[in-house]
Amino acid sequence: MTVTTPGLHHVTAIAGDPQTNADFYAGTLGLRFVKRTVNYDDTGTYHFYFGDRQGTPGTNITFFPWTDQGRQGRFGAGQTAFTAYLIRPDSLDYWVERLDSAGIDVERTDRFDERVLRFPDPDGITLELVASSSADSDAEAWENSPVPPEHQLRGFHSVTLAVDTFDPTASVLTDVLGYELAEEVDGRRRFRAQGRGPGSVIDLVETDSGRGRMGIGTVHHVAFRAADVSEQKRWREKYAEYGLSPTEIIDRKYFRSIYCREPGGVLFEMATTGPGFTVDEPVEELGTRLQLPEWLEDEREVIEARLPELDGID
Repeated sequence: MTVTTPGLHHVTAIAGDPQTNADFYAGTLGLRFVKRTVNYDDTGTYHFYFGDRQGTPGTNITFFPWTDQGRQGRFGAGQTAFTAYLIRPDSLDYWVERLDSAGIDVERTDRFDERVLRFPDPDGITLELVASSSADSDAEAWENSPVPPEHQLRGFHSVTLAVDTFDPTASVLTDVLGYELAEEVDGRRRFRAQGRGPGSVIDLVETDSGRGRMGIGTVHHVAFRAADVSEQKRWREKYAEYGLSPTEIIDRKYFRSIYCREPGGVLFEMATTGPGFTVDEPVEELGTRLQLPEWLEDEREVIEARLPELDGID
């Protein structure tokens, strides 16, 4: 049986000030701050996760806030241009008013018969809200969100990847990940995972901006969903057969991951759906304190002393 993915698991980006980042995603956008931990490869840097009530795969945007490195990114080929969330069609006016009241400039557009709101986050990462009937997803409303349940973000709609030329990345989407080319309009190619549910869309656009540079204000990687480690091993074999160079399976505590860089330059992750964010704190307390994996607990005092303090986040 051919292995396929239902779509996006999470998106990880580089932020600047951690307080500003948390205030925007948990406050302005109303996502739940489901996990505060550190970058396991750089323990002086936070790793934040924002999602629905339980951090359901397909709802989480995550960040490494760079406070010491501080290098600004540069958008270009091999990067994510837009990260899009689902909202219900009758939530459009609510979000225009909410973002306007926060002093955020919003661009309205239509794309593939969908109404889209586009705006930047505080670090310049471009986000979109897509009004769609598919917004009734598995995303679970967060009762303590500043956004009413009926207007909360309903998980991912899509990501738009910018590439030098379509074919190398398109081939990985179709031949490896099992996506199908659905539509092409105005130089944008839309691919859908076979399940065609929330988070199943990947758009490709070409850019002549040259290769991008990772840094503050850019997306670090895009993660797809694998059911479990057994399926993940099959993905790893499939990547290798296609000539990609997948990593070994890496323990990220809340899921297991493999990574590879596709020919267009975008870093792809394949992440398991479990064990999930409740392995180290109950759902009622998600995100309320710094969580570390077992192999870093002995360093907690040193790690906590190096990290900036966070205030006023529930």
